Amino acid sequence: MQGDGPLSAGETTQIQVRQAFQRHFEDGEIVFDEGDEGIDLYFIQAGGVEISRAGSAGPRVIARLGPGDFFGEMSVVLGESRTARAVASGPTELLEIDGETLESMCMERPEIGVRMIQRLAHRLIGAERRLAALGLDELVGPLVRYLAAQPVADDEDELRLRTTLRELSAGCELSMEETHQALHQLMDQKLLRLVEDELVAPDRAALSTALTKFAQAS
Repeated sequence: MQGDGPLSAGETTQIQVRQAFQRHFEDGEIVFDEGDEGIDLYFIQAGGVEISRAGSAGPRVIARLGPGDFFGEMSVVLGESRTARAVASGPTELLEIDGETLESMCMERPEIGVRMIQRLAHRLIGAERRLAALGLDELVGPLVRYLAAQPVADDEDELRLRTTLRELSAGCELSMEETHQALHQLMDQKLLRLVEDELVAPDRAALSTALTKFAQAS
């Protein structure tokens, strides 16, 4: 991923640099953490950044980025909190840009927006390939275990859970893309359905059977 990012160091420092901030981070220093407010994105000008998510067994690295790469864009675009931790790998120079400045940059230089879209498309393709390489058990197992652990009344035949994809992702310790794929697998098997804003498992016994089937999944 290094060296072919959407913007070179020269480009990012020449465009509206008065509205951006040069940031220096030492090795191991946290750029942002899960749950932080996400109002800026970052271009890596030198050094590297490791992206990870928390899990029961400790942080799980999901990406390692280098010069020319950018990160933090999803929180800026969606206006939501950070879903991962970003940590500097070695001495690192970043350009911090807020959403309004990014919009102005893309309007003044449309090729910047095009190159960012291209990079996001490459990331999506990479994520789809990783999902294709995973076995069904690896995806569905963690989600089934999480759902089966949710409390229900003894006299209830079904599980009803009001939740979001982000909450499910955190609960079963999968990425949001993996969780989305696992949900579709369970829906295809008629083990889950979406009713308005609730996730419903109509047959708890069938879900328990699925839990046994995927008990050895990682």
